[in-house]
Amino acid sequence: MQDEKTYYEEQRELLRDTFAEIGQKVELILTVGQLLMENGADTSQIIRNMKRVAAYMGIPAEKFHLHIMYTTLMLNISDEHHSHTSFRKCPKHGVNMKTISAISRLTWRAMSEHYTLDEFKSELDAVGKRPRYPLWMTVGAAGTGCGAFCTLFGCDFNAAIYTAVSAIIGKLVQMQCAERFGINPYVSMTFGAFAALSVANLMHFLPTATPWHPMIAASLFLVPGVPIINAFSDLLNTYLISGVARLLHTLMIVGSSSFGIVFAIGMSDFNPFTDLPPVTESNYLLFAVAAAVGAASFAVFFNLPKRLLIASALGGAICVCTRNFFTFELGMSSDVGTLVGATLVSIFAVKAIHWLHTPSLVLVVPAVIPLVPGVLIYYALFATINIHRLSVADFLEATQIGVKALLIILAIAIGAAAPSLLANRSLSQMSKDKQEKLLNEIYETDLKD
Repeated sequence: MQDEKTYYEEQRELLRDTFAEIGQKVELILTVGQLLMENGADTSQIIRNMKRVAAYMGIPAEKFHLHIMYTTLMLNISDEHHSHTSFRKCPKHGVNMKTISAISRLTWRAMSEHYTLDEFKSELDAVGKRPRYPLWMTVGAAGTGCGAFCTLFGCDFNAAIYTAVSAIIGKLVQMQCAERFGINPYVSMTFGAFAALSVANLMHFLPTATPWHPMIAASLFLVPGVPIINAFSDLLNTYLISGVARLLHTLMIVGSSSFGIVFAIGMSDFNPFTDLPPVTESNYLLFAVAAAVGAASFAVFFNLPKRLLIASALGGAICVCTRNFFTFELGMSSDVGTLVGATLVSIFAVKAIHWLHTPSLVLVVPAVIPLVPGVLIYYALFATINIHRLSVADFLEATQIGVKALLIILAIAIGAAAPSLLANRSLSQMSKDKQEKLLNEIYETDLKD
């Protein structure tokens, strides 16, 4: 009993002394940052969590110096007598919302439950080893999500099923290329897009009144929603180096996917200017269900915690119905409607972080994915591929469509990021007050009774 008491007294002293076990503390802080960076957190969130962990470990803000780039974290802890600097590479980049949410909860729990360094390390190791959803569920989510988006684009039920089948095959090809054969991630995306659209091209021979819609939606599982939202968030927060790197990553994903799409389109006789009818006015119930299914599917795709799937589905329905109301009922442009829909759900997410105990990004990203202007993107892409065949009128139409698609994408990114940026000051103050309260409890009580 005496030994145990002595151990926790020693651990308490470690948390009070900034430079006690500084090597272990810095490695744990960098591990938190690496897990967040490699799993889709934006730079602001990475900095908040790393600073919170440092404060829990007895490292005051004035001694904490952090430099973040997209592939490297550099941390220095120093005062007038000491200095310790470490680097950490972040070579892999994916999306795992469960990891982001778990780390955020862990950083608060470490303070509220007075974790020792060993306990924190054990919990952090467990977070890094948490399994993703099973393969069949991830692949199935890619299919149901793309099928739901096809419904939002105006297809019939048969075409939605064909889209789902095509997307499942494309996703399987992408995952096998990347995980089993170790092929470059961007090249794997090219193969995945080619496989999805090649299968979708064959589907137009099957019974459906909208035979070409699967070509539009089958590869939307490759939409870089998280990278582009994070890119704009970083740029608006003046983290320019990281923001530009994320934007380039987004462009690489789009370029890789487009490369596969180009080859698949070359095998078909699809003419987007004659084969795709315009989408009719919104059927609110149908579109709400399709958006909810699409958002929940991408939430599974992004490995969102199960407890948040319903919130993501509701967010997707709110986004699409809000956009359609402003577009069809009020006669506003689709980019304005999209901005309002994305902003509204982002405001809800900022409020919900206190109820659901998760970062707003985790709630927002799956919800805004159904707003992606898939039809317009493909119109513009197909026009670019076949530019030598276009008449002047078709070229002007394609240019207008491309600009409109770009405006909608910007509206999604800005709407998703803006509310959290505007509320950043008040949220930071609330977080700071809560952090100081928990730290005071650590210093006033024993680590363990």
